[in-house]
Amino acid sequence: MSVRNAILGLLCQRNRYGYEVLQAFQAVAGGRQTWDLKPAQVYTTLARLKDSGLVIEESPDGEDDPARRRYAITPAGKAELQRWFETPVHVEHQRDEFFLKLMLALATGQADPHRLIYLQRASLFQELHRLTALRMDLDPYTSLAHILLLDQAVMHVEADLRWLEMIEARLDEVRSQPIPEPELRPRGRPSKQEKLTGSIKEEQ
Repeated sequence: MSVRNAILGLLCQRNRYGYEVLQAFQAVAGGRQTWDLKPAQVYTTLARLKDSGLVIEESPDGEDDPARRRYAITPAGKAELQRWFETPVHVEHQRDEFFLKLMLALATGQADPHRLIYLQRASLFQELHRLTALRMDLDPYTSLAHILLLDQAVMHVEADLRWLEMIEARLDEVRSQPIPEPELRPRGRPSKQEKLTGSIKEEQ
């Protein structure tokens, strides 16, 4: 959704060719190292936006080359863009791959949780060093927006490092607790008693 709406925003700024959309996206997003958007995704998204009536295509007569087509936003596209601007961004902080890996390590015994934490911490320190180096290379008089984006990334990494310290400090306590298991439900058709109970609840 973010790429789709970002493209609408770039076309709202002015009409663009597909390759111009890609270049403008990378410039706004902070470069390919921040968001490596592929040309194929740009053209696929533009085609979907066109099918949805959110953009129109301008191309020379008889020209089939996608690179020669210019795209313009429609009134419906501007309305969709405005809805995006007015809708908060939903961030899924609780959907964490490392947490899932750690829980499965505890459940299966196939990996040492302390080693997982060590490897994750080393990776985070490397990322922190990379982000800090990128930030130091930027001129605050010309690239303040990109610096603020990197500051956000740095704060996220620092928060993840503090979270790993908390997990490591309480790992034995976590180990002593039962691994979450799904609630077992009977298979097959419900019994007559279960159907009757369900009907009574619905009437109430």
